[in-house]
Amino acid sequence: MLIANKKTMSLGLFLGLSFLIILALIFSPVWGKGKNGLQFSDRLFNSLAKGSAYFIPEVNAGLKEYEKQQLVVNVKMKDAGEGAAALKVISQSAPNTTLQGAVLKVDTPLAKLLEAALRDADLMYFNQGDQIGKRYGMDEKKAMESWYGVLNAASKQLQNGPHRNVAQSKIIEEVMTRAIEPAYNFYKIPAERVGKNGLLLTGLLLFYILYTLWWGFAIYFLFDGFGLSMTKAKAKREV
Repeated sequence: MLIANKKTMSLGLFLGLSFLIILALIFSPVWGKGKNGLQFSDRLFNSLAKGSAYFIPEVNAGLKEYEKQQLVVNVKMKDAGEGAAALKVISQSAPNTTLQGAVLKVDTPLAKLLEAALRDADLMYFNQGDQIGKRYGMDEKKAMESWYGVLNAASKQLQNGPHRNVAQSKIIEEVMTRAIEPAYNFYKIPAERVGKNGLLLTGLLLFYILYTLWWGFAIYFLFDGFGLSMTKAKAKREV
């Protein structure tokens, strides 16, 4: 007979079938607005991550010590089209910027330029990108890509170019990594605070641990029901 232990076999079947039923429920679009369980949890964790990534006021406060500094760089974009788009974006805060081919010649107060970048990043963070689109006459994500491209190239110039300035490079990178990147990556995702979703977050994490153990025990009891188990081998005695 294949079944060696009916009790553990029954328990294994119960755990295995209940696991699959819950798995089917997880993949069903019943978790609000046609989302399945994975999409719901992914959206929640993204919202919580966004809620913990708002540093724009702090970065903006750090610009005070750069108010009297001038940014002077020649920024090479990928091509003339990228250069034209970048010029359209930064010329509103840096009107003396010129474009020659794919090279932007920037000579502007550093704090003023970065304040404009932070203003747009703030709008993106709060999902108000339509205001950016109206300001520049282009898609808001394209505008933020232009900001990032210009600042990234400027930072590299300040690290290795003729106008080397490590301090300016550092504050530009801070604007990029702590403001533009989070605002762009989390665009159109609502921000949620961990404190307001503590019970739900704890429940999801506990369910994940329990659900993993659930399947493990189902397999264990099924194998035991078939009489397949691992036991320590007895020591072989010498004659």
